Amino acid sequence: MSVQTRDTDVEALHQMGYAQELLRRMSTFSNFAVSFTIISILSGCLTLYGYGMNTGGPVAMTIGWPLVGIMVTLVGLAMAEVCSSYPTAGGLYYWAAKLGGKNSAAWSWFTGWFNLLGQVAVTAGIDFGLAFFATALFNLTFNYPTDPPWVILIYAIVLFLHGLLNTFGVRLVALLNDVSVWWHLAGVAIIVGLLFLLPSHHQSASFVFTKFVNNTGIGIPIYVFFIGLLLAQYTFTGYDASAHMTEETRNPAIAGPRGIVLSIVVSLFAGWLLLIGMTQAIGDYAKEAVAVVPPAAIFVDALGHNWAVFLMIIVVGAQFYCGMSSVTANSRMIYAFSRDNAIPGSRFWHRINPRTRTPTNSIWFATVGAFLLGLPYLWSYTAYAAVTSIAVIGLYIAYGIPILLRLRAGDSFQRGPWHLGRWSRPIGTIAVIWIAFIAILFVLPQAAPITALNFNYAIVAVGVVLIGTGAWWLLSARNWFTGPRVQGTAEELARIEAELVV
Repeated sequence: MSVQTRDTDVEALHQMGYAQELLRRMSTFSNFAVSFTIISILSGCLTLYGYGMNTGGPVAMTIGWPLVGIMVTLVGLAMAEVCSSYPTAGGLYYWAAKLGGKNSAAWSWFTGWFNLLGQVAVTAGIDFGLAFFATALFNLTFNYPTDPPWVILIYAIVLFLHGLLNTFGVRLVALLNDVSVWWHLAGVAIIVGLLFLLPSHHQSASFVFTKFVNNTGIGIPIYVFFIGLLLAQYTFTGYDASAHMTEETRNPAIAGPRGIVLSIVVSLFAGWLLLIGMTQAIGDYAKEAVAVVPPAAIFVDALGHNWAVFLMIIVVGAQFYCGMSSVTANSRMIYAFSRDNAIPGSRFWHRINPRTRTPTNSIWFATVGAFLLGLPYLWSYTAYAAVTSIAVIGLYIAYGIPILLRLRAGDSFQRGPWHLGRWSRPIGTIAVIWIAFIAILFVLPQAAPITALNFNYAIVAVGVVLIGTGAWWLLSARNWFTGPRVQGTAEELARIEAELVV
């Protein structure tokens, strides 16, 4: 990066009122790689594959995937336009503050807290999925126990490793994310290729694209199809990471929007190929659908033990990259939100490690929060689906608020160098309608009859955040939270930056 480009990026950040505290070492490709890695088709598609097999079956996966993918592309386009105008680590809540008018602080407050809920939940969902798959891999290789406490043990170890890697610095994370893109693409090609070439039996095209399966106990097929879209909608989360990493990216007003959109589009096509490849390789549907890790059962039945172990190593590796990137994005959001004094103990969470220039305390906030959200699995086997619902609802509400505010702003919105032109309004309108639809859909029951074990506690988690932050706002925060706060004058920003140089 030239000195002139670097200085221009820093000056743009100064104009938004913030010092360049984080290292700006990420390229456009690295920014894309973070979001692509968090979307991680080898994580989302496969960790919820068993949910899809029982909730709609093949048709909900192979037809539901492109349906959701198209809608998410529109959401991503609308977000990317706003990102180009405000490329800062605060991302969504900063956008809401700038577009919220006289109620900007309130919009910013609720956007930030829903984004925080969604970020922690998506980290939990990713690393818990990894714990499931690692448990299955270890069970295949040396009979590792599959009981919930043993899954939780792997979950804790994985979260610790992801916290540790992120603590070492953004350059290491960026390098690993670049590797992750090729790991994912090559991994999908290998898995799909082997599942097409080696098994002696393949399902028909009619089975792959039209077979409907309902093991939920709910007698309304269209309803079951729609709640089955959770597999696709959960996978298409986390691409706001490109926005949260803009303070560490060169030419962020272009790189951030490109990262958001490209990560969605590449995932849409690669993920669809993966789902088709997996579904045509299903053997004994009834047995594989109730396995602890259905994709592992499909691999074993279709390819045998040794090939199954090989493919599981590919999947677990991809999920490890995914969880690492999720902690990265999550910690930057916590860092930015605490920079504006919105989180209890903000001074502590905002602290930067002067050696690595990473928000170390926020990194561990993200990992511990995710661990706590995964603990209900100890007494509820359906807890994982609820965590994924929480991730979808929290993140997409946070995605939708600034898009809605941008629509309300109309021609007064100051476009950045990357924008949608005359397509802004129709794309933004469809995106907001879709977000409202899924926010309602994924708090609804996912099985019947409803019991303590299959209750969708997503509505509880979302309700606690909504009621808790709402009460906090009315009773206290509205008197002191003013939205994103500038860090000082040009001289004060320079002093902050000088103190971090070692």
